[in-house]
Amino acid sequence: MANTKPNFIVFMTDDQGYGDLSCMGATDFKTPSLDKLASEGIRFTDWYTNCPVCSPARAALLTGRYPGNTGIRGILPGHRKTVGLPQSTPTIAKILKSEGYSTSMVGKWHLGLEKKSRPNDHGFENWFGFLAGNVDYYSHIYYYGANTKDKIMPQVNPTHDLWENDKEVWMDGEYFTEIITKKCIEYLRKMTNNNKPFFLYVPFNAPHYPMHAPKKYMDRFSNLPWDRQVMAAMISAMDDSVGDIMDEVKRLGEDDNTLTFFTSDNGPSRETRNWLDSNLDPYYGGTAGKFKGHKGSLFEGGIREPGIMHWPNNLKNGVVSSEPCASMDIVPTILDAADLDISKHYFDGKSLLELAKGKTDNDERTLFWEYLDQTAVRRGKWKLVLKGKLIDAYGPVPEVHLANLEDDISESNNLAEKEPEITKELKTLAENWRAQIEEKWIADYGAPNEEQRLNTQMGLK
Repeated sequence: MANTKPNFIVFMTDDQGYGDLSCMGATDFKTPSLDKLASEGIRFTDWYTNCPVCSPARAALLTGRYPGNTGIRGILPGHRKTVGLPQSTPTIAKILKSEGYSTSMVGKWHLGLEKKSRPNDHGFENWFGFLAGNVDYYSHIYYYGANTKDKIMPQVNPTHDLWENDKEVWMDGEYFTEIITKKCIEYLRKMTNNNKPFFLYVPFNAPHYPMHAPKKYMDRFSNLPWDRQVMAAMISAMDDSVGDIMDEVKRLGEDDNTLTFFTSDNGPSRETRNWLDSNLDPYYGGTAGKFKGHKGSLFEGGIREPGIMHWPNNLKNGVVSSEPCASMDIVPTILDAADLDISKHYFDGKSLLELAKGKTDNDERTLFWEYLDQTAVRRGKWKLVLKGKLIDAYGPVPEVHLANLEDDISESNNLAEKEPEITKELKTLAENWRAQIEEKWIADYGAPNEEQRLNTQMGLK
């Protein structure tokens, strides 16, 4: 492969909590492939997703922007008329394709199902996977929402959802995580044979509902309770997949020239799911480790995620960074590594390349989040959450919650009354930022209220 530009791989898991990798603190099972990436690269202890739910988090990762600046701020439904990511929002795939890169995706999209919203229309030359929020791991049928009566998320009949570019494909009985491995290796061989650098985006479905894992993985963890057993099995299968893909990169002689990221879209789910009958079943087994919160919450458990960056012979090995970073930083970092002009594009994220090479960021960074009526801000050790949401048994949640993350990583103590000046300052910052997001959203998408905003971004009337 004759190219001087670096290659890029971005792995993303689905609904995986901070505490569900052994290199991030899990003690009841091991993730050796990802542990290896971390030991040979950089492990970020303070890595964040930009939204605590699927679609906006993915939009942020692929565009380098806050979700409110991408056109996607809520979970997109699974019907095939769903309008998704606007064409006016450039993705990293579209940018790199214009710079001569081969671009491929294998896995979960969840950024629109109608034809103009699919991966091929957002810069991916090749893609394989599914379009909605999840699929059965063996039949590849989308059936979440089959029994719902929600006015925002209308009922969706069970639908087969597996595609290769614009062609629907059928691989009934094959475990989806293992299909990802096979397709990634296939694409890697094609991409490395065309004398172009490549970008490969690998968004796993695991460990998202439904809780499916092959027997060989379940047998690895027969000592664990069923809910934790199946979670460990699903993550172990994903970890093996990452290892096999990275082994292929090495076999092709591209490991030293390939920058790799690994993260997840949000924290562990506490949703209730159905199984195509009248029975409802809680989604369980995942853990946010020492953090409070979960998918859908702006407390740390919903937004703090595993973060790993790997680039042999280009970055220091075995670095553990506590600098606050976010998924929206991946795109500008990639462009920086490819020696492309970041200033030509609008990003809310920033390049981590100098940080990854060992330079400490002396500027105290302020990060923001919003989801539905929740807003949050972190600056330094201080974290403020407005109208935070929890469905776990943590007790009532105050309208204003201030935490000192340096002393109280679990956000157990609300310091809003004890620290009125800091609370006022951060509350003003969060409210002003949210107002700017709302103003731009109305200007760009014409959605003046919450329900209309959700309907607009989902393609509903």
